Amino acid sequence: MAAQALHFLSPSVPSPSLPALSSGKPSLLPYASVFRSRPRSFSLRASSSLRDLGLTPSDGGAASIDVDAVTEAELRENGFRSTRRTKLVCTIGPATCSAEQIEALAVGGMNVARVNMCHGTREWHRQVIRQVRRLNEEKGFAVAVMVDTEGSEIHMGDLDGDASVKAEDGEIWTFSVRAFDAALPERTIAVNYDGFAEDVSVGDELLVDGGMVRFEVIEKIGPDVKCQCNDPGLLLPRANLTFRRNGRLVQERNAMLPTISSKDWLDIDSAISEGVDFIAVSFVKSADVINHLKSYIAARSPDNEIAVIAKIESFDSLKKLEEIIHASDGTMIARGDMGSQIPLEEVPSAQQKIVKLCRQLNKPVIVASQLLESMIEYPTPTRAEVADVTEAVKQRADALMLSGESAMGQYPEKALTVLRNVSLRIEKWWREEKIHEEIDLPDISSSFCDKVSEEICNSAATIANNLGVDALFVFTRTGEMASLLSRCRPDCPVFAFTPSASVRRRLNLQWGLIPFRLSFSDDMENNLNRTFSLLKARRMVQPGDLIIALSDTLQTIQVIDVP
Repeated sequence: MAAQALHFLSPSVPSPSLPALSSGKPSLLPYASVFRSRPRSFSLRASSSLRDLGLTPSDGGAASIDVDAVTEAELRENGFRSTRRTKLVCTIGPATCSAEQIEALAVGGMNVARVNMCHGTREWHRQVIRQVRRLNEEKGFAVAVMVDTEGSEIHMGDLDGDASVKAEDGEIWTFSVRAFDAALPERTIAVNYDGFAEDVSVGDELLVDGGMVRFEVIEKIGPDVKCQCNDPGLLLPRANLTFRRNGRLVQERNAMLPTISSKDWLDIDSAISEGVDFIAVSFVKSADVINHLKSYIAARSPDNEIAVIAKIESFDSLKKLEEIIHASDGTMIARGDMGSQIPLEEVPSAQQKIVKLCRQLNKPVIVASQLLESMIEYPTPTRAEVADVTEAVKQRADALMLSGESAMGQYPEKALTVLRNVSLRIEKWWREEKIHEEIDLPDISSSFCDKVSEEICNSAATIANNLGVDALFVFTRTGEMASLLSRCRPDCPVFAFTPSASVRRRLNLQWGLIPFRLSFSDDMENNLNRTFSLLKARRMVQPGDLIIALSDTLQTIQVIDVP
C-alpha cells in the first residue's frame, strides 16, 4: 500500500514549501513535509462465521467493527457516492411506537429517534427508548435517541385521550383554566397557565401550535375564555399557545416563566437514567440555561456524555442567538413556534441565518416543524413542501426532522421516504454541478493544538474535493475531528472510527458522517491495515479506492489507495 502523507511539524522545523490550497485563511501547511512510505504487509484471516458477525482475529486479539446495518447495505450495493449526507430525525408517537414500526423507520433511513415529552407518560417514553436500544443491539442499527423537553410556555392540556380534534371555521370553543374531574365538555380545552384568563383580552388573536389553528377571543367569563375559530385545523394535545394584541405578540407573561419546569427536570432525570444521546431544551432564552443543564448532567452522570440541543423557537432566543449556539452542543430550528413569535415572512431568513451560524461555530443544526405537514393526512406532499425540504438541504443543514408526520400521521414511512429521496437527489445534483459554496469558516479553536486539528481538517477537505477521493477516514476518540470535517461539507462521505458507542451515536446527527465503532491504537499504519481488511471483508471498500486518512492522535494527512 503506497501512501502519501502530510505530517504537521513544529514551525521551528525547516521544511519544503507547498503549493497554496484554496482557502481564504492562512494555513499551517507551509510547515508540512511530504514523504512516501510503504507500510509492511498485513493480513487478517477469519472463519466465515466470525466474518458474518463482523468479528475478525487480529494480531492483538479479537477485533470488530460496527456500522449501521442500513448504511452497510447501501455501501455494498451502490458505493461511496450513493450515501446520504443529510441526517433524518423522526419523532416517535402512537403511529410508530411498536418495535416493527421503529424498525421500519430505521430501515427507511432514520438516524435519530426523537421522544417528545409533551405527549405520553414517562413510562411510555422509557419503553420507546428501550425499544430503540434493543433494535440497535439485535438488528445492527445505530439510531441515536433524543429527548425533547416540554418547556414551561403556555400550552393546551390533553384532549381526553384523542390524538387530535378538528376545529372548524366559525365554531365557538372554550379555553379554561378550571380543573376538570370528569371528561371535558364539548369544544372545551384546558390551559396549563392559571393566569391565562386574566392576561388575554377580548379581541386578542389566539394562535395554536404556531398558528396552525387561529381563534379570536370574544368573551371572558371567570376562568373561561370564549373564542371563535377563524382559521380551522387540527388541535393536537399539549399544543403551544400564543396570543397577539393589535398584531403584536404578547410575551410579558411568557418571559416570567422558567425555561425548564419542574416536570422538565423529572423528564431530564429519566432521560439521564436511560442514557439518551441528546436532550433538547424548549424555549431557550439565554446561554445560562444551557450551561446550567450541562453542569447538572455532568454532576448527575459524569460518565454519561449527553449532548444538549438548544431549540430556537422564540423571540428571546433570536435576540441572544450566537451566545446560545456557542453554549449548546447543537441547535434545532423549531419553525412552527418561531412563526408565531416573529412575522411569517421573516422565518426563512432566520432559518438561513441560524444554519449558517451553526455551521461556522461547528454545531449541528436540525431544521424542524411542518416540513411535510400535509402528509399527516395525505400520502403525497405538496410541491411547496418538497421545495421547502430542498431549500433546507441546499443550505447544508445537518438534519431534517419529522414531527407529527411520523408521530401521529397516517403515512410515517412515506414521509420519511420523501425526505430521504429529496435529500439524495439534491445532494447528487450539488456534486454533479460541482457547486462549492463560498462560506467563511472562522477560526474556532481555543488552543494551538486545536488550531492544528482545525487546519488539518480544512486542508483535508480541500484536498479531497480537488482529488475526487472516494472517502475520508478519521480515527477519533472524542468525535471532534470528525465534526470539523463535517463542518467543511466535503464532496465525499466521512468514515468516522471511534471506540466509543456513545460518540458513534452522537456523530449520527452530523452531516456526511458515517460513524463506525472500532478500537484502535496510536499506530496509524496498523489502524489503516486492520480497518481496510475489516471493511474489505464486508465489501464496504474495494481495492483501488482512494482514501484520505486522518487521526486525532497523529497530526497527519495521508492519501492512500486501498490495497
